[in-house]
Amino acid sequence: MAGEVAPRAWLLMAAGKDRGHAGNTGYDDQIDAYYSWDSKVPNHTAIQRGDVVALWDKKSLLGVSVVEVIQQSAGFKTQFRCVECNATRIHARKNASPRYRCSKCRAEFERPVASNVPVTQYTARHDAAWTPLEGLLDAEELRSLTVHQGDINAMRPLDWAAFRAALTAKGAGLALERLGARTPDLVWDRDTTLAVDFAHGFLHTMVRVRRGQRQFRRHLLSDHGNLCAFTGAAPERVLEAGHLYSYARLGSHHAHGGLMLRRDIHRLFDDGLLAVDPSRLRVDVAADLETYPQYARLHDGELVVPLRDEQVDWLYKHWEEHRTEPAPRA
Repeated sequence: MAGEVAPRAWLLMAAGKDRGHAGNTGYDDQIDAYYSWDSKVPNHTAIQRGDVVALWDKKSLLGVSVVEVIQQSAGFKTQFRCVECNATRIHARKNASPRYRCSKCRAEFERPVASNVPVTQYTARHDAAWTPLEGLLDAEELRSLTVHQGDINAMRPLDWAAFRAALTAKGAGLALERLGARTPDLVWDRDTTLAVDFAHGFLHTMVRVRRGQRQFRRHLLSDHGNLCAFTGAAPERVLEAGHLYSYARLGSHHAHGGLMLRRDIHRLFDDGLLAVDPSRLRVDVAADLETYPQYARLHDGELVVPLRDEQVDWLYKHWEEHRTEPAPRA
C-alpha cells in the first residue's frame, strides 16, 4: 500500500545472568511487564511509546508487546572498567583465571576498576499487549530480522515487515492482532481517513495515521462511564476501549462496536477465553479459566451495561469465531 506508515520495532535483549558483558551490574527487568536501560546504552533515546518490542534471551524469542509508557529519572550506574585501558568492554569468565578479560586490549585481571557515573534511567512498560512466544524464533532467525546485520547492541531496530512475515509464517497471527490493537501508528495509508458512523446521522472522521483510538475510547466512556462491561466499576486508568471485533482485520472504528473493558478482561476477551453467548447474553468462561475464581465466577452472569443491537451483532461474530456452539455446563 502506497504511503504506508509502519510501526517501529525493536529487539531487546533480556539475558539476565547470561549477558556475558560485565561492564555494568545489569538491569531490573520483568520480561512480561517492563524493560529498563540507561543513557549509556546505544539507542537509549530512540525507542518511543507505541513502538513494537520483541524480547529475547540471546537464545530465542521470549515474547512481543507494545510500549505503553516510558518513565525516566536521574540516577547512578556502577561501571566496571579494564585495569589497563579503562574500557567497559570486559567479560567475566566462568572457569578461567584471571576471571576478567578485556575485549578491547585483551588484558586479563582478577578485579576490574569500579566507578559510579550519573545516568538517566529509563523504564518502558509493555504489559498490556504482552504475548509470550517462547522459542518461536531462534537466535539466528532473530538476528536476520534486524535492520543492521551484525548489530550487537542490547536494543536493536527490527525490520518490521520481515518480523511480521516471520511471525505470520510461524502461526502467530493472534499476537500480531494484539500488537495491531495497541499500536498508535500501524500500517495505514497517510492519505486515507476512517469514518465513524454515530447515531442520528452524524459522521465523525478521524485521520487513520492515529487510528482514532482516543476518540473511540472517549465515546465509550461517555456512553457507559467508568464501568468494565464484565466486572463493573473500575478506575478509568485501568479501563480500555475494547473492540468487539478484530480491528486489525477491519481497520475501522464503529461507534457501537466496542465496550469499556478492564485491561485483563480485554486481553482475555481478545483471546476468546471470555465471550458472551449471544442467544442468552450471558458470559461464557472458557475451561482454561475455570481454575481462577475471579474469572470463573463471571460464568453465566450478565454484562453490567445495556447493549445496543449493533453490539449484540458484533458479539455474535465474536462467538462464531471463538465458540462453535455453547459449551454444556452443569
